[in-house]
Amino acid sequence: MTRRRLPSAEEIRLWRLAMRDAEPLPGRAAHPPEPEPPAPPAGQAPADGAKPAGGPLSSVASRPAPPPALPELDPQRPAGIDRRTDERLRRGRLDIDARIDLHGMSQDEAHGALVGFLLRCWSDQRRTVLVITGKGQRGGGILRSAVPRWLNEAPLRPLVLTVKHAQPRHGGEGALYVLLKRRRGSPS
Repeated sequence: MTRRRLPSAEEIRLWRLAMRDAEPLPGRAAHPPEPEPPAPPAGQAPADGAKPAGGPLSSVASRPAPPPALPELDPQRPAGIDRRTDERLRRGRLDIDARIDLHGMSQDEAHGALVGFLLRCWSDQRRTVLVITGKGQRGGGILRSAVPRWLNEAPLRPLVLTVKHAQPRHGGEGALYVLLKRRRGSPS
């Protein structure tokens, strides 16, 4: 079992400073503000090594926290969606809202086309798309291996809910079903 670190006095001070204008939820009591420690005289550093009150924040405190890491997409693994939708996607039984064929494109062309296509689909609230990569010569296509990697990178990963290999009628191992997330604030 790992132990949780308690916040330092400086972290508590910064938190209270940031939350000073926040209203408590109904039925919850507000924490009384702690008095600010007196600032040391100008030009003198505080005894505990903290920055003076009202001074610039440390570089760690001023940096926004990184967003939580999204799990890596893998067509072989079950997705973070309900079982019925996962099964329908895997069997190719969801209506395909849009498709893109990357055959004959260079990696740069295909990457740009894929990013633009998925951003447009997400913006247009299309959910299920088919990405045709081709199987490549002797089953080792460059786009076939690059597309799953691109889907796991920015700016595409935050838009993609899950990925599955397509059914033979849609291209089999040379194509992917991509289920896009819904836009926030859009009707379902």
